[in-house]
Amino acid sequence: MKRIYAAVLGAIVSNFAFAQCSVILYGVVDENIEYVSNMSNIALGQPGFPGNGKTRVGLTSGGLSGSRWGLRGIEDLGGGLKALFVLESGFGADDGKLQNSGRLFGRQGFVGLDSAGIGRVTFGRQYTAIFDAFSNFSPTGFSTQYEPIAAELGLDFRSDNMAKYTGTFGPVTAIADWSFGNGVAGAGEVPGQFRRDSGYGAAVTYLGGNVGVAIAFNQFNPTLAQGAPTGNFRKAGAAMSYTAGPAKVMAGYRWGLNKTGSGATVVRDDMYWVGANYDVGSALRLTLSYFYDDVKNLAGVNVTNPWQVAFVADYNFSKRTDVYLTTAYAKHSGLNFDTSAVSFANGYYLGRDKNGMLGVALGIRHKF
Repeated sequence: MKRIYAAVLGAIVSNFAFAQCSVILYGVVDENIEYVSNMSNIALGQPGFPGNGKTRVGLTSGGLSGSRWGLRGIEDLGGGLKALFVLESGFGADDGKLQNSGRLFGRQGFVGLDSAGIGRVTFGRQYTAIFDAFSNFSPTGFSTQYEPIAAELGLDFRSDNMAKYTGTFGPVTAIADWSFGNGVAGAGEVPGQFRRDSGYGAAVTYLGGNVGVAIAFNQFNPTLAQGAPTGNFRKAGAAMSYTAGPAKVMAGYRWGLNKTGSGATVVRDDMYWVGANYDVGSALRLTLSYFYDDVKNLAGVNVTNPWQVAFVADYNFSKRTDVYLTTAYAKHSGLNFDTSAVSFANGYYLGRDKNGMLGVALGIRHKF
């Protein structure tokens, strides 16, 4: 009889434990046909780069969202404490290749604990505090195709080896992070070199009613050359938003100063953005955004300040499937400020005989 009781109790406990945990498979597949003008006909790193500007028409993965799949898990440990993990892999829907330098879980990979009323602590490859803070204040929602996110936030907006705290208290969210070594520009985590490729940041956001406000800071200490002292790349900024009925307007400012280990200035710039979303009924959203980068010093060289304007029309067939038209025009650089010497992140390299670039894409996105 005791054995029967034990077996029944074991089954109940097992079922209860199973009921308290969940693992979700999720993802996005986003693909579009894209036209781009004035792109260099010589690839980056090849002799003669940049070449003359030519037109490119092709299939592109990731217009409004980077194509990805992932696993997200939560286990209720009781007493308001939960364990969690996220594993997220980016891929090119046009060719099936892994993104993020071929990493299997290059977008995100972390584990942590979440305590009600205290906050969440996570460890692994994650987004920085400045990324999280400004994500609600980007008109185009950090869209993959036509937003200068690397110029805006830095190449380390997604960081390796990070310990991160996120606490939400009513309308206020506080975020802090520390990276023991980011692989963006070096190996990191080298014995005797604690500062090498490290990074840290903090942010506070307020989202209450119709008003939103955010402030954020980020520093990255990259290895710029073998054997050289680490640099220090700093960014800080503020943003705000206001919602009135079907419209939401946003604006932001980001200060930036990148220096080598010897103290020489790599880039000193101020970036500004403004934009709006407007919902036409429940299915159609229109978005307009404008970015301007005031480059005050680029390694002692004067450059013409780049700017970019973008427009998006996104129509939802359902909660999971939408089609979109997105277009952008950049002046004095390639799209997303590529070849402005401020960022070489997205591959829209401007031809040497051109001073502006137009991109137009028609795509479909499905979420699962």
